[in-house]
Parts: sequence; C-alpha cells; structure tokens
Amino acid sequence: MSDFIELGPLQLALATILIVAAGAVSMALRLGVERRLGVAALRTVIQLGLLGLILEQIFALNNPLLVVGLLLLMTMFAAREAVTRASRGYRGILIDAWLTMAATCFVIGGMVTQVVVGVEPWYDPQYVIPLLGMILGNSLTGISLCLDRFMDHLEVRSAEVELRIAFGATRREALAAPLRDAVRTGMIPIVNSMAAAGIVSLPGMMTGQILAGSPPLQAVAYQIVVMFMIAAAVALGTMLAVVLAGRHFMGPDATLRLDRMTSRNP
Repeated sequence: MSDFIELGPLQLALATILIVAAGAVSMALRLGVERRLGVAALRTVIQLGLLGLILEQIFALNNPLLVVGLLLLMTMFAAREAVTRASRGYRGILIDAWLTMAATCFVIGGMVTQVVVGVEPWYDPQYVIPLLGMILGNSLTGISLCLDRFMDHLEVRSAEVELRIAFGATRREALAAPLRDAVRTGMIPIVNSMAAAGIVSLPGMMTGQILAGSPPLQAVAYQIVVMFMIAAAVALGTMLAVVLAGRHFMGPDATLRLDRMTSRNP
C-alpha cells in the first residue's frame, strides 16, 4: 500500500470545476458570495503553491534554523488571522494573540513531536511542520471564537460583572464566568469534530495518510494523536487568550474598563 496517484495540472484544472459550480450556485440563488469564494480559491492556490515550493527547499536542506523560522512566520500569520476574524478588539490584541499562539504551538507541539511521536532529529520538517501547522490552524479558530465571546459577554453582561465587583469580588472571581463561557465556546469546533470522527467524517490527517498509501490502522493512530493534540492546544490557547485579554479590561483593582474595547467588522 505504498503507491499513490499523482496529481498534475490537468487534475487540478478539473478540480477547479467544483469551485465554478459552487460559484454558479451562489449566483443562481443570489447569495452574493461568489466573489469571496473566487478570492478564497485564488488565495488557496497561491498560498499552498508557495508553501509547497518552500517546503521542498526546507525538506531538501533539513536545516533546524529554517524549520524554526518558518514556524515563527506561521505563528505570526495565525495570530493575525485570529485577530482579524474577531468582531471586537483592543490595543495589544495582536501581541497577545501571537504570545498565545507561540506558547500553544511550541508547548503542545513540542510534547507531541518529541515525547509522543519521538521525532528524530527533533526538527525533522516532515513531522514538525505539518503537526504544528495543524495546531496553529485549529487554535486560531478557537481563539478568535473565544475572544469574540469573551468581549461580547463583558459588553452585554457588564452589569453582572460590575455587581460581582460591588460585592467584593476579585478580578479573578469577576472574570470567572466570562472566562468559562469563552473557553467553552472556543472548544466547540474541536469537540464536535472529535464526536463525529469515524462516524460522520474521515478527518483530514487520516484521509491524507490513507491516500498516500499508509496502512489504515497507522492512519487511525496518527489521527487519534492529532485530535488529542488539537483539543489540548485549543484548551490551552483559549484559556491563555482570555486571561491576557482580561488584564486589559480589568486591572488589579477590579475596575471594568470597557472603554478599551474597539469594534470592527470581522
């Protein structure tokens, strides 16, 4: 089971018909998303194409500095995407998002690649880049959702938070409910994915390995590791993101500062 079917320009051109069909449906139903769909498809081709060329060079050179450099760059872009998707923000949100992404990526990713999988050498790009990339891709979704929910909770239910403060609650006690609500919201996608894995859907890691010729049971083993890895990363990332955000909206004196919150289109 080591053979796989190679895809060339003709196959990719035929796959473009699927995007054209999706755009046609949007136009027929007047959904208005065909332009966004086209831009997203173009970005997908360009970004993945460039990434493929870069990865080929990194794999060939097998240099730890290049691997770490690419991971840092990916972390910066992931933080930017997480912040851009949120409908609210505050001054310093991009730095907080980057710190959260970096901590999550290197702590959880390091444990999985070095302890669970046992990658040798530690910077082997064949394993390190895809695994940490999956952490970043899923974490940014969870972090953007949790930040949105956290700031929405503070704004809509500010009277409840201020009432707790009036009764002598500390900053930690006053922000406990918004924190739980935000982390719970950020973890919804990965929890739903884990619940449906193997019954409703075949996850991406498992599907990719099967298509590449790996034995199904090995593909399943890797997918289990990946799902657990993502769940831990999202849990840690959302918690860190909310804790850092909370320090901007409430100081040690437990004074709620909603004036520091900004609104923008997601």
